[in-house]
Amino acid sequence: QVQLVESGGGLVQAGGSLRLSCAASRRIFSINVMGWYRQAPGEQRDLVATITSGGSTNYADSVKGRFAISRDTAKDTVYLQMNSLKPEDTAVYYCNADFGGGAHFGSWGQGTQVTVSS
Repeated sequence: QVQLVESGGGLVQAGGSLRLSCAASRRIFSINVMGWYRQAPGEQRDLVATITSGGSTNYADSVKGRFAISRDTAKDTVYLQMNSLKPEDTAVYYCNADFGGGAHFGSWGQGTQVTVSS
């Protein structure tokens, strides 16, 4: 397991940008998949983006072309650069470490709130 601490959330106007950070308590280079998920009020937690130990990335259709996931293995930190933000991006964003058994059984951070005003 690993402890994950998210930061970088906040209030931004539509069209603006934010960068989320997820700092891990152990080396991330060997973790199968690191990911960002989000949960809006009354909604389920949905995938936003993932990055594998090999560097392959995957995005939800709703964020393709606007969000970018990256990692710095020297700092054991994963980032989510969010551009062209929309009000529908408003949610609590969670970092996840999947050790191979699926995200649900991995480690989760405490979440960071992102609010996009129109």
